[in-house]
This record gives sequence, structure tokens and C-alpha cells, in this order.
Amino acid sequence: MAVILSSTKSRAALRASARVSGELLLVLVMTAVAVWLLGHMWSVVWPLIVGLLLTTLTWPTARYLRRHGWPPALAASVVTVLFLLVAVGVVALIAVPVASQSGELTDGVVEGIQKLREWASGPPLNIGDDQITGAFDSATSRIQDSVGSMVTTVVTGVSTVVNGVVTAVLAIFLMFFMLKDGPRFLPWLARQLPGRFATDVPAVAARSWETLGEFVRSQAYVGLLDAVLIGLGLWIVGVPLVLPLAVLTFVSAFVPIVGALFAGFVAVLIALVSNGLTDALIVLAIIIVVQQLEGNVFQPMIQSRGLGLHAAVILLAVTLGGSLAGIVGSLLAVPVAALVAVVWNYLREQLSEPPQKPEDHAAPGGAVSPS
Repeated sequence: MAVILSSTKSRAALRASARVSGELLLVLVMTAVAVWLLGHMWSVVWPLIVGLLLTTLTWPTARYLRRHGWPPALAASVVTVLFLLVAVGVVALIAVPVASQSGELTDGVVEGIQKLREWASGPPLNIGDDQITGAFDSATSRIQDSVGSMVTTVVTGVSTVVNGVVTAVLAIFLMFFMLKDGPRFLPWLARQLPGRFATDVPAVAARSWETLGEFVRSQAYVGLLDAVLIGLGLWIVGVPLVLPLAVLTFVSAFVPIVGALFAGFVAVLIALVSNGLTDALIVLAIIIVVQQLEGNVFQPMIQSRGLGLHAAVILLAVTLGGSLAGIVGSLLAVPVAALVAVVWNYLREQLSEPPQKPEDHAAPGGAVSPS
């Protein structure tokens, strides 16, 4: 017997699909408008984000001082000064040993270039000195022809550095004010919002703050693990400047992709100029293995526990963020995904039906109602 579709049910399903599609389209339009506004306010939003991340990193110390009777302004000032001292100490720990061995490193670089030329002049390449000189002359002429573009690149780089310094200064000031007045923000926010928003928005903000703290702590754990493993590998191979390179690896872990590439490049370069090509290749292999373990095993596992996200979700979020917004997208992908999960879980809690109590089937007079 042929099945005949119900026209009434078909129209109802079509109307429901159209309504849901219209609502989703409206949500997507509003999301696009919000992203557009954030893009136009990025010069303010980016320092605010960096300040929030720095505050989550330094808040436990400030909270400890406040709980022991320190005034909020004094606690925030002390923590900010300590943070700056630690930052300067990290830079000094990296820069001073490198500067003290700069002569040896320079000699190693010159010797490495000479060995590279000797290797290139032998089999199987058999590149003569005249060919190498011609290649250098060709590269020099190309550089001279592109002086204008190089100047533009330098100006752009200087502008980027200046913007980075301004962002860092603003982030430090914002961190100080957040450490000082942060606990008063949620009560103030609740007083400014009407109706149920006065309860919902502060609750979501409090959960989001906890999630950001978990993100920063998990990133610190991942960076520490990278620094220990790579530092041990460099120590076993016998590469100099092990401690500065380990510290650089830890600090670079907070900047995804570029941080790991930069730290790895520096370690391989120092191994090349100090120990030779073989040890440099060994160091490169160690860094590749550790970075693969970090990106595919350690980071998803640690962050999935702290943020309540599945490891696959974290990998997909980092991939999507990097494809949409490059380095900044990779840096913000995991905390944004975690904050979206916080909002979604809160909405589910508010929209879910309360659990029903078991019905009492007993009839009046103690008689049991028929089932």
C-alpha cells in the first residue's frame, strides 16, 4: 500500500524549518556585527584581553595578600612590581648568558658558514667559489633593487614594535586596576543590569573568570613540561646555554606556533654553531618530537581536564582560530571555546526542566492506586 504524505504535517515541518532558519540567520548576523565591532575596537580590546590573562596569572598572589590584611591598592602595587621584576629577570636570564658568550657564538657562526661553503664546494654539489660569489652578487643586486619595499617593511616592523609596547603598557595598567578593584566589579555590574540580567550576567562572568584562570594555569603547565623535556635533551647532547634556552621555551609556550618555532630555531642555531651539524640535527629531532607530543597529547589532555573541553575540540578550535586570525586566533581559540562552553552550559542549566519527584501512587485511605 502506497504511503501518502500528509500535507498538513509537511506544511508544519516547512514552517518550523523556516522559523528555525530565520532565527539562526538572525543569530549569525548579530554574531557578525559583534565581530565587526570588535575588529574596529581591537586597539582597545587587545590590551584588555592581555590584561585579563595577566590578571588571572597574578591574581592568586594578590588574593593571598588581601586575605592577610593588605589594602587592595598596596597588594595590587606589590604584585604588579613583582610581576615586572620577574619579567625583567627572565629577560636578563636569557640575555646575559647569551651576551657573555656572544664572541664564541659569533666565531661559531663564521666557522659554520665556512664549513657550509667547503661542503658545498665538494661532491655531490661541486659548487665553485665563483658560483657562490655570483650568487652573493645576485642576492645583493636584488636587495638593492628592493630597497623601497625593505624600507616599507622596516617601517611596518617598527610600527608593530611600537604597538606592542603600547599594548604591553596598557595591559600592565589594566592588570593593576583589575587586581585592585576586580572583586568590586561583579556587584557593580549587578546593580547596573535590569531584571534577571542582574543575576545571569554576573554568574556567567564569574564562571568565565574561573575558566580563564584554568586556561592560563594549564598553559603554564604545558610550557613547564616543554622546558623540562627540551632542557634535558639539550643537556644530554651537551649544548651550551641550557638554562636560558629552557626559560625561553617556557616563555614562548604562551605564544602558540610562533613561540615554539622561535625557541626551536634559537636552540638549533646555538647547537649548530657550538656543537656542529650532527648535534644540531639531534636537537632539531628532539624539539620536533617534544612539540608534536605537546600539540597532540600533552596540551589537549591538560587543557581538556582544566577547561572541561574534549581534546578533539581543543585541536579543532586551535586549527580554526589559526586559519581565521593567524597567531592571535591560535592564542585566543582555546579560551574563546572554553567561554562559549561556559555560556552554553549556563543556558542549558537555566532552560532545563527541574527534575520531577516520584509521584505518589497511593490512593486516599492508604489504598494503592491501580497501575
